Amino acid sequence: MNKQPHNPFILAIKAYNLTVEIHHHSAYQIVLSDDAPFISTIRGQLCEQIYGFIIKPQVPHFCVAEKGALNVLNIEPYSGIGLYLSGLFPRDKDHIVFKSTSEAKAFFQADTPDIYAFINALLSKLPEVKQDERVDILVNYIKANYFEQNITPQTFADMVFLSPSRLAALFKKQTGSSLSKYLLWTRLRQVIYLALTDKDRSLTDIAYDTGFYDLPQLNKYMYEMFGMPPKALKHNSDLIQLY
Repeated sequence: MNKQPHNPFILAIKAYNLTVEIHHHSAYQIVLSDDAPFISTIRGQLCEQIYGFIIKPQVPHFCVAEKGALNVLNIEPYSGIGLYLSGLFPRDKDHIVFKSTSEAKAFFQADTPDIYAFINALLSKLPEVKQDERVDILVNYIKANYFEQNITPQTFADMVFLSPSRLAALFKKQTGSSLSKYLLWTRLRQVIYLALTDKDRSLTDIAYDTGFYDLPQLNKYMYEMFGMPPKALKHNSDLIQLY
């Protein structure tokens, strides 16, 4: 199995034998079955015996997978991959349903049904951009210091001797999204990891340890981005894993 390249704008989890309820998230979402059909309701429309779907941000839905596992990919809508996904939808459609695994593979042009094949297929659609070393400096800084609460646009600008506006333009050109979103998704990925793996740590401590001011701020961003509070992950930690 090939591991996905590091890309914080793709956050993937696997849910086992679980009802996954998500509403009004601000990410694109791709849901794919590992091995068995499942039931979903999308905008009030019942979809039975399906093997996956892709939906735009803010589309209410839920899934019931009583057998097998669901792979759930959340993707930042203004990242390069998010912008690519936006062009895949037919006009006036906000979701696409897959009736079989082969349908999903064909849609994403994946070689195998393995989740990493789908992720790598998405990454392969991104245009090649020569990476600016100043962006590398900032990405490495975020990886090492995401938990610092006092990070500001000026923090980044001072590191690479650019004005905040010029730096914002450079980072957007490289990634399709903003430094603030890159930092936020990096923090949220770590929140999800800790919520699933460190069952004795309180959510308040997890919020502080990942750079959020308090638990209400973390709850706000988790629900806004993924449609679920961190307590839902912690409560179901035996049935969810983070890729």
